[in-house]
Amino acid sequence: MTKVLGVQVYKNLAWLNGLDADAANAALLRCCRSREWSRRMERKRPFAMIEDVFAAAENVWSTIAMPDRLEALARCEINVDADTQGDDFNKAKELYRNKFGFEFVVEPGEKSAGEVASICSARLGNSVATERRLAAAEQSKIIERQLTLLLEK
Repeated sequence: MTKVLGVQVYKNLAWLNGLDADAANAALLRCCRSREWSRRMERKRPFAMIEDVFAAAENVWSTIAMPDRLEALARCEINVDADTQGDDFNKAKELYRNKFGFEFVVEPGEKSAGEVASICSARLGNSVATERRLAAAEQSKIIERQLTLLLEK
């Protein structure tokens, strides 16, 4: 779990807990593009501690049905420097989407655009089952990062 510290984080947790259902759903949907994931997370509120948010997020992600996971994966966006993506990366992403039926998903972290492109190209050789598993694991990392950003804002 990402370490989220500071008084502001608990103020943001209180803010998240205090939102009405629609607003909480919208905020959580920015962390994971699955509507079922955001609905289930919204219903788990209020969260007593920061750790509870991350534990719930992992639990919900690991238990939602494949169609709900695929919804998140299909709507996922990889944010790397657009100027350095290049045609090769764009072609690899298109091949990936055509083969697997969802967007290429990797938690970019400190990776360069070139590294992300290489990972995309390498994963094109995977089976659909393997790629669903890998993409789901990467999406879990993205959820954690997005929740951290939401709570640290």
